[in-house]
Amino acid sequence: MPGSLTRRIIVLCSILGGLLTLLAGVLLSQSMQMNSSLDWVTHSSDVLKAANQTIARLNGAESAQRGFVLTHDLAFAATIDEEISTARQGAAQLVDLTRDNPTQHARARDIRTLVEQRVEHIRQGLAMARANNFPGARTLAATGEGRFLMRLIKARIGDFTSDERALSESRMLAARNRLHTMAWIVALVTPFTLILIGLIASSLVRRIRKPVGAMMSVMEQLGSGDRDARIDMSMESLEFEQLARGYNTMVGELATAVADQVDSQERLHRAHLELSHNADILRERGEVIELLGGMAHRMQAARTDEELAAVIHVFVPRVLADMPGALYAHNNSRNLLIPIAAWGDLSVEQSGFAPDQCWALRRGQSHFVIEPKSDIVCPHAGPGADHYHCEPLLAGGEVIGVLYLKGVVEAESRFRLTVLSENIASALVNHRLQRGLREQTIRDPLTGLFNRRYMEETLALEIARSTRSGQPLSVVMADVDHFKRFNDEFGHDAGDTVLQVVSAEMRSRFREGDVICRYGGEEFTIIAPGTTAATLAARVDAIRQSISELTVNRGGQMLGTVTMSFGIATWEESMERDGSTLISAADSVLYQAKREGRNRVIVNKRVGKARKEAVAVS
Repeated sequence: MPGSLTRRIIVLCSILGGLLTLLAGVLLSQSMQMNSSLDWVTHSSDVLKAANQTIARLNGAESAQRGFVLTHDLAFAATIDEEISTARQGAAQLVDLTRDNPTQHARARDIRTLVEQRVEHIRQGLAMARANNFPGARTLAATGEGRFLMRLIKARIGDFTSDERALSESRMLAARNRLHTMAWIVALVTPFTLILIGLIASSLVRRIRKPVGAMMSVMEQLGSGDRDARIDMSMESLEFEQLARGYNTMVGELATAVADQVDSQERLHRAHLELSHNADILRERGEVIELLGGMAHRMQAARTDEELAAVIHVFVPRVLADMPGALYAHNNSRNLLIPIAAWGDLSVEQSGFAPDQCWALRRGQSHFVIEPKSDIVCPHAGPGADHYHCEPLLAGGEVIGVLYLKGVVEAESRFRLTVLSENIASALVNHRLQRGLREQTIRDPLTGLFNRRYMEETLALEIARSTRSGQPLSVVMADVDHFKRFNDEFGHDAGDTVLQVVSAEMRSRFREGDVICRYGGEEFTIIAPGTTAATLAARVDAIRQSISELTVNRGGQMLGTVTMSFGIATWEESMERDGSTLISAADSVLYQAKREGRNRVIVNKRVGKARKEAVAVS
């Protein structure tokens, strides 16, 4: 067991007398000062430990509160009060430990104030969450005040611990300097003492220099950044053994505190990132699903292309923000992709494009260009397109349409795009089915014209619209001349052919806004909004002339020429609102045209209440 250095010094001092007494006093003074410096180093270690404990516990409370708000799990809330209490105790301990240092004491008080503010903020969110006001708690967290306080606290504690470490190093340097002083005293007095004490003094010097050298070496290693440096040799005296143990303890606690702080910060950072990422994904997907649910409900309820386009125009920019685009629907009869909606100030060609002009439709999967020359550019996107995305809309292997987006769809938006595409494809299929069913109910299957039921509904609607706007409304009644002759001479199939030919001719000649209907048999009705009978007569006569020039051919057999008679009437306020009076007026002049020789157009003019004048155009 090592002996006491003090006892050896006392024995030597009794021999050396006053000189050694003086030397012993100096060495004792230096030793006490060195112990004091080491006590201050230990004090700095306690200060650093309290600072690390404060921020670690505060981080723990913040993470537990965030976990409780996001997951509603009471297990997180159970630890918050303990974490907060320990963090406050740590902040209070910092204030108590730094009373000897005015600068650090002022910082400690500032840290304690910030900790109290952050604790109060955490407790507010915790109170909301415990009252099941989780949206309020998330809103409070989303203000960023808590994150700001934590960053401020971490910055203040970082400055605080940085200065405290510098102070600790200066105190350690003071202890080292005192050791140097002791060494110099021993070195200077040793020649004199060697003369007097001989081997005893020589042995004493060796016993002192060895532990001092070991401590100096370890301290230098610690100063150079080696936190694993320890005094592991025998110090040959109780004092140096105690000093070595104190030093080893201090360095161990310092290394543990630093490692714990780094590990805690790393774990908290990883947990925070993971929780934030998962929460953002869940929140984003929930919002997208809710938004797409509303869009799908409205698309399923849309009855016209205009209504469907309106829904697309409102909702798609909200699902894929800041990304212009257009939705194209496949027109089977023309085999073209026709634009039905565009958003984000994107200009599209209304004539559409063929399916083979889109690589997404060719491949049956997404096709995108994220930078110039990174992939083949679809012809419909234009030669200058350097970043766009085409998403095919397919149902049962059939092309429904394509979703064109001007820009790059990032990875986090792929979920939105996938769900959006599925909803739009489903809506387009449903819309196509509804439109097909409606077409079957309002179209005449032989001629493809609107049927009588649709004519009656449309006429009542146009009369109401004309009454409100004051715009004129005219109706044309038409009849194929001598139609019975075609049936009698060539059969009913020939009569059907005649009806199809004249229907196609009228469909190509009348305006796009005119409604052409098969009234029944060989009779037709044309509703012409926004025009009077007098204005309409010239156009109808031109159509009559073009029909008379047709030569109908069926299966290589010439059926001869076809002529038609027309009667025109204009709506007046004195007529019935259901259109029956207007139809009768046009029908009466149609039969007048029949009586006067057929193949002509006659306009029904009403003057006053009931007087009318039939005028033959040709």
